[in-house]
Amino acid sequence: MRIVVLTGAGISAESGVPTFRDAGGLWEGHRVEDVATPEGFDADPDLVLRFYDERRRGVASTRPNAAHRALARLEGAIGFELLVVTQNVDDLHERAGSRNLVHMHGELRRALCLACGARPEWTRDLIDRPPCPECGERMLRPDVVWFGELPYDLGRIEQAVVACDVFVSIGTSGAVYPAAGYVALATAFGARTVELNLVPSDAAAPFDEVRAGPATEVVPAWVDEIIAAR
Repeated sequence: MRIVVLTGAGISAESGVPTFRDAGGLWEGHRVEDVATPEGFDADPDLVLRFYDERRRGVASTRPNAAHRALARLEGAIGFELLVVTQNVDDLHERAGSRNLVHMHGELRRALCLACGARPEWTRDLIDRPPCPECGERMLRPDVVWFGELPYDLGRIEQAVVACDVFVSIGTSGAVYPAAGYVALATAFGARTVELNLVPSDAAAPFDEVRAGPATEVVPAWVDEIIAAR
């Protein structure tokens, strides 16, 4: 049974990672346009670099929760038949033990060199303009996909969704594309679709099954059922 799991901010919220933005369009007190667009970076790179440096330090102090650990446990049971596609830029899935994982919106623990395109692992601040470890240029930015930029690994993700038997969405709003379109794609190719969310999302296509509740409760329960059914 091939399973694709899409995760969003809701799975990390119980670890203390803030969700992306509030109803006013703000992210941690900043306009999304100012800190999550190429135009915002061009206008005030110091603001953007400081913002992501703070986010990187903040995530480092959090820990994976029961939902992250449950997905790692599922991978341990079924191996590469499970692919986790996350919209999150934190590393909580990895720290929980997941390995077959795609960060479609990039990672806080990577930098992106605007000179050579390298994407080195990165744990330090970027505000002081450190050199790229590949080319030496001081043109590093956060390796985070901003609005107006193309997410990573879309071909791999689409192939996995088309081929899967079960598609599961965890903790996502169902409002941001292309991720919001994956449930419809999975349905079109015959997969069973399941949503595990604090509240049902506004997904354009209906799920076959919806379970509402905290991720730390509904995700481990669902994983237990899948492993028991094997």
